[in-house]
Amino acid sequence: MAITIRQLIQWKQKGRPIVALTAYDYTIAQLLDNAGVDLILVGDSLGMVTLGYETTIPVTLEEMIHHAKAVRRGVKQALIVVDLPFLTYQESLQQAIHSAGRILKETGAQAVKLEGGNEAIAETVYKLTSVGIPVMGHIGLTPQSVHQFGGYRQQGKTPDASARILGEAVALEQAGAFAIILEHIGVDLAKEITEKISIPTIGIGAGADCDGQILVINDVLGISDWQPPFAKSYTNLRETITQAVKEYSVEVKERKFPQPRSLN
Repeated sequence: MAITIRQLIQWKQKGRPIVALTAYDYTIAQLLDNAGVDLILVGDSLGMVTLGYETTIPVTLEEMIHHAKAVRRGVKQALIVVDLPFLTYQESLQQAIHSAGRILKETGAQAVKLEGGNEAIAETVYKLTSVGIPVMGHIGLTPQSVHQFGGYRQQGKTPDASARILGEAVALEQAGAFAIILEHIGVDLAKEITEKISIPTIGIGAGADCDGQILVINDVLGISDWQPPFAKSYTNLRETITQAVKEYSVEVKERKFPQPRSLN
């Protein structure tokens, strides 16, 4: 049976950690799904790790939909969440509904994710959930605000900043979000948020006390050319792929490439 939002909330209540990863194409999505990942996020991080942008800001709604469709075709069990990219939900409630609706309608994903937790964003979340669009929140380090933050810095370091982030988590829960990503905040703050709200927290660089964890798949596989300080590589596919291509190149140049096998 496919994983549902209701299950994620039940898992928090039971203390069962939620396993989440990003995916941007059919092949990787299929592998993650077969490996038993609970939640697959088609993140706007694809702008940096797949499309070669310097930040997530240039990513378009059409690009998100294109990649989410491919991911959907590879997944049978995991819950699929798709990012709303920058400037597709901030202009008005109508814009947010239209953008989120397109994602659900055109990709087959079960939910959308948006960044921030201020009053305007909480109102947007409330409106989206009111019309039947499930929403995952995202607070702490929100990459779409990288220029405002002055880089990818840990958030919530001061008492005022921690209180603000905690308030955002509560506001998002009250607005109807079914889960919240906590990115690059202190472990004590992440634990406090996790204990205070009734919906799951999914950490990325926020310590082990969150209800689940998520990483960018390229970081996990060791493909990224830059590794965040909180990410762990479980293998080094960058080196493996490079070596495989070098061996292939040598065989081609030395005419050692094998002859095609018969299909009969």
